[in-house]
Amino acid sequence: MGATGRHYGMDWLRIGAFGLLILYHVGMAFVPWAYEVKMVDPPLDWVTIPMFLTNPWRLSLLFLVSGYASAAILGRNPAPGAFVRSRLARLGIPLLFGMAVIVTPQPWVTLVSQHGYRHGFGWFLAHDYYRFQRIDGVAMPTWMHLWFVVYLIVYTLILGLLLKLPARWRARGLGWAERVLAGPLLLPLPLLYIGLVRSLLPPGWRDTHALVNDASAHAAYLFCFLFGALLRRSEPLRAAIARQWPIAAVLAVIGYAFLATCEVVWPGSTPLPQGLYPVHRIFRTFEMWGAIVALIGIADRYWNHDHRWRATLAEGVFPFYIAHQTIIVVVGYWLLATATSPFERFVILVAATAAGCWLFYDIGRRIGWLRPLIGLKGNRFDRLAEKLSKT
Repeated sequence: MGATGRHYGMDWLRIGAFGLLILYHVGMAFVPWAYEVKMVDPPLDWVTIPMFLTNPWRLSLLFLVSGYASAAILGRNPAPGAFVRSRLARLGIPLLFGMAVIVTPQPWVTLVSQHGYRHGFGWFLAHDYYRFQRIDGVAMPTWMHLWFVVYLIVYTLILGLLLKLPARWRARGLGWAERVLAGPLLLPLPLLYIGLVRSLLPPGWRDTHALVNDASAHAAYLFCFLFGALLRRSEPLRAAIARQWPIAAVLAVIGYAFLATCEVVWPGSTPLPQGLYPVHRIFRTFEMWGAIVALIGIADRYWNHDHRWRATLAEGVFPFYIAHQTIIVVVGYWLLATATSPFERFVILVAATAAGCWLFYDIGRRIGWLRPLIGLKGNRFDRLAEKLSKT
């Protein structure tokens, strides 16, 4: 996991994390938590118990892996300006396409199924979606689940600014961070930091996804992104994770056990006793950072090998992410009119989302002009990125 060469384990970790994200978003249609479409009424409180297996760490891990990938790209093209412009094109084009086209059914389904909106989808697009407004609190136009891409663009810009610092400043900063984290503080220091920012900064553990009022999320996610970038170039940090990941795994299990117990005792929307909230945040932090360090260690030790499907799956992850929630919401809305059980709806949603994501990726990768729109490299994208890197 050093500064050179491809680490297949991190590829598998990224693939697995996005796969779990799809399952998680399917689960969101069945639990009491807010989501664009709901499959059951009343919701299934017990589903929150398996959801907490990934809830505290899934997004932080994705930002960490994105930071690692950004550092790998920088290793091939270290010019900061070219790196930032290339990443803006690679992320910004799919974001704009997604907001203009891909996510548009999601706010419509939300309005129709949860707010009594009476107009059809065509009318909604022609008269409401592109008008920069809110209807019953639903913003339009919107990035919906593509907020992750927005945040990733911002963190990429911050990384680009850091790369503009004098070389000696960067070297000192990286050396200090490596000395602090690649040792006995690898687990306790991030646990303390994440616990504090998630407790003291608004809005706590509840991300807004609105960019401008999400301080606690930015403090946590930016740290993970930069940690991933450091990990790419730091052999001492990799070695520290290799030594300590079993301890981190124990922390993650302890954290999850506490959270799952809370869900059993106080299910669904039942509030916790007021004095238990600080303890709940502590154990949530245990699971979050413990799981991340453990998964990186496992990926480094057991998954660092290639497979004939790895390159295809690694390429398909971003298109899968772009399409998956719209497929879940649209298929879920259709299922509301069918006489299907919750289990049947879950199976249909998982199967339809997997098939729909693959179809979206497979069609897009075969058509040259579609490739940059769904986040893939291609002849047109390569020419655009090359042009941007020279400007």
